[in-house]
Amino acid sequence: MGDIRGFIKHDRQLPERRSVPVRLRDWREVYEPFPEPDLRRQASRCMDCGIPFCNHGCPLGNLIPDWNDLTFRGQWREAIERLHSTNNFPEFTGRLCPAPCETACVLGINEPAVTIKQVEVSIVDRAWEEGWIRPVPASRRSGRRVAVVGSGPAGLAAAQQLTRAGHEVVVFERADRIGGLLRFGIPEFKLEKRHLDRRLAQMEAEGTEFRTRTNVGSDLALHELREDYDAVVLACGATRCRDLPIPGRNLDGIMQAMEFLPWANRVQEGDLDRSPVSAEGKHVVIIGGGDTGADCLGTALRQGAASVHQFEIMPRPADERPEANPWPTWPTLFRVSSAHEEGGRRRFAINTEEFLGEEGHVAFLRTHGVTVGSVDGRPSFEKIDGSEETFRADLVLLAMGFTGPETDELADGVDLALDQRGNVARDGFFAASAGGVFVCGDMGRGQSLIVWAIAEGRSCAAAVDEFLVGSTSLPAPIVPDASPLR
Repeated sequence: MGDIRGFIKHDRQLPERRSVPVRLRDWREVYEPFPEPDLRRQASRCMDCGIPFCNHGCPLGNLIPDWNDLTFRGQWREAIERLHSTNNFPEFTGRLCPAPCETACVLGINEPAVTIKQVEVSIVDRAWEEGWIRPVPASRRSGRRVAVVGSGPAGLAAAQQLTRAGHEVVVFERADRIGGLLRFGIPEFKLEKRHLDRRLAQMEAEGTEFRTRTNVGSDLALHELREDYDAVVLACGATRCRDLPIPGRNLDGIMQAMEFLPWANRVQEGDLDRSPVSAEGKHVVIIGGGDTGADCLGTALRQGAASVHQFEIMPRPADERPEANPWPTWPTLFRVSSAHEEGGRRRFAINTEEFLGEEGHVAFLRTHGVTVGSVDGRPSFEKIDGSEETFRADLVLLAMGFTGPETDELADGVDLALDQRGNVARDGFFAASAGGVFVCGDMGRGQSLIVWAIAEGRSCAAAVDEFLVGSTSLPAPIVPDASPLR
């Protein structure tokens, strides 16, 4: 490494976030620019340890010590080349990934981990500014045609890899714009869509074709794709939302997070002047304490909500790494996102038991506290007597995760087997039960992280390439049943 004592001399530092009153008035990303000297000092904290567990913590197998060292030395062009060798879209992961690489950092055993994620996003942003990221057209064409269904990170990664391998790739998306949850699920303050648009422009210049407003399963049958294309990649995500079937669920004003968030993004796209389900002036309750719930929180506050509560049925996590999550595994910790800094109130170990309405619209919800136990290795929840509370609620957003892919229409007339968790089953080569059909991303894995989606897309592309031409030189960072560090 360029500075073998960097981890001794420098403390962990992150860019400042814009002040809360300022950023609540717009939808721009929340971070201030990070000066290059500060970034290079942060990169110097990487110890280049003998076994870089950070590389293993990331399913993409990012060569993290390599591009940390190149960043410290100011060799930016070499850094983006090393970063792109394992990751098609570092501008997405550098903004949206919760960074399992950092929790696996060796320095993180007894010191704050290296700011891997910040170095990553700084490299790719610098590369875009300098004009180093250009289309990479295939050197020769294979004559094979591949249909990719779904344009989230897994589908886009598979499409880009297969296009560069020389295949004719068409990406089908049911929405009116490409991007999947990157486009319509992630708020603008976490990912400004210009980052997505310029990557899509690169893919189009490489030869990838995008077709929007095409719902495979209703507008176009899967068996038709199988007849028209040499291979089909299903990357439709795990979009079936977990519901809360309790009394009063049928009241107006109760909706899934993914019925709320896309409208705010459409306003930022210029489609609408105002969201038809705006939180403006409303008392909002978000049920679900994860990232999607935090996205709802930040969105509701920017829309001018009168109050916001976010409920989580699990108890408040610890501030320090628990013994049950030893290094280098992913720890369950109390985390404060930028949205949580902006307002609202978080409640833990609380369960909603009933929605109460006025004139057919939700007006209140009744809750109780819970203690958490375990039955057969699964959490169980016991009501705490006397803990009942009632909360005002004009808008209730369900952000309790996703239970699997929507396959009913898609699989009509096609032998598309599901696994015991309701995901689309695939073999060790990402192949589904229907011949010539491959599956990657959350559709086969279940709800997961963006880095796993991109890794699956890259690996699936390698399997498809080998299926089409008999061999492949495309990288395959993971196998279908790979799992995080445990």
